[in-house]
Amino acid sequence: MEYVVARIGRPHGVRGEVTVEVRTDDPDERFVPGVVLRTEPARGPLTVSGKRWHNGTLLLTFEEVADRSAVEALRDTLLLVDIDDEAEETDDAWYPHQLRGMAAVTLTGTPLGTVADLLTGSAQDVLVVTGTDGREVLVPFVRAIVPTVDVRRRKVVLAPPGGLFVELPGDEG
Repeated sequence: MEYVVARIGRPHGVRGEVTVEVRTDDPDERFVPGVVLRTEPARGPLTVSGKRWHNGTLLLTFEEVADRSAVEALRDTLLLVDIDDEAEETDDAWYPHQLRGMAAVTLTGTPLGTVADLLTGSAQDVLVVTGTDGREVLVPFVRAIVPTVDVRRRKVVLAPPGGLFVELPGDEG
């Protein structure tokens, strides 16, 4: 299965570096020089030739592009890798496609909704859950609130703080 590990941003400097919006939990491992990445739309494959961090932003260079004008054409291109769900399965590490569609339930089994997506962030990840009332609920993906993810049974168990899934008085819109 294909997985998006980054999105190419704007050029940086004149020597073909690009900023990268990282969408993987281990960019230092994913973007080592020599790694070949597929692209969407198809503008590659691209081979990483250099990697460095600058003020918290990942900068990459590719063997196939040499200057600023060439990398400008890559803006908003997604970088993809193939993953093997079984080989990659580890504790506390899930891909968005594994979580989408899972039932979200409370510790006692009360249905809360369905997982729509996983948003990765620099501080923490967030589960997007479509509640039983149809509202979108953003749930911090931390062990205190999401104590159990059961991939085989296709459910996540949540211990949401009060008000997260319940409409509060005065919150009608």
